[in-house]
Amino acid sequence: MRVVRTIAEWRSLRAQFGASACVGFVPTMGALHAGHESLIESARRESDIVVLSIFVNPTQFNNPEDLEKYPVTTEQDIALARKHSVDYVLMPESMTELYPDGYRYKVSEIEFSQELCGAHRPGHFDGVLTVVMKLFNLVRPTRAYFGEKDFQQLELIRGMVNSFFMDVKIVACPTVREADGLALSSRNVRLNENARKKSQSFPLALMSAPTVEAARAKLEELGFAVDYVVDKGNRRFGAVSVDGVRLIDNVER
Repeated sequence: MRVVRTIAEWRSLRAQFGASACVGFVPTMGALHAGHESLIESARRESDIVVLSIFVNPTQFNNPEDLEKYPVTTEQDIALARKHSVDYVLMPESMTELYPDGYRYKVSEIEFSQELCGAHRPGHFDGVLTVVMKLFNLVRPTRAYFGEKDFQQLELIRGMVNSFFMDVKIVACPTVREADGLALSSRNVRLNENARKKSQSFPLALMSAPTVEAARAKLEELGFAVDYVVDKGNRRFGAVSVDGVRLIDNVER
């Protein structure tokens, strides 16, 4: 496994891939957990070359404090990548590696990105789509793997790929959950003992409440600060905060 920290080095390596190589790509912000492992395992089964990126993308954080508190576990992440036979870890050493323009150019979507998380995190999905397009242009993957836990993100990336005729297949992987039902997230490590215990009620309320109004009422009764609970298509989406940690989830209806 090779860890690559500059775009120049990566471009030199990428040029050596054979034209017929099937490249599986898993983009992440690090703080890897079993959900990420499932993405890497899928990529490893289906690809000749597996590339994992680790980059805490500042442009998708509308709250500077949230960026400062985002967990960084670089040594553990690299060990996990090695365990799963990742071929390359692309880990840009600075923001200027991926944003030489200082984020003057960006990718925006003007409908779905304004709903759900987008309504509560202005500019968030501009940052997500921009960094993903940059990474796709650099890695040139055959397939890219994303978890259904971030379903809005998944749908927006699919839309971007289709709109810009990008030659990559987006592979959706099921949400991985703890035994008590809480969706795995890098943010979960920030939950204290009481908040972690309370958090198991979040997916349960989304799944069991007959209406979004009932789900919101139940979550507020339990002490969550509720950003939204919305039924859209065959899914129910929710976002809450508990002790300052924001959690999102979605369940099929």
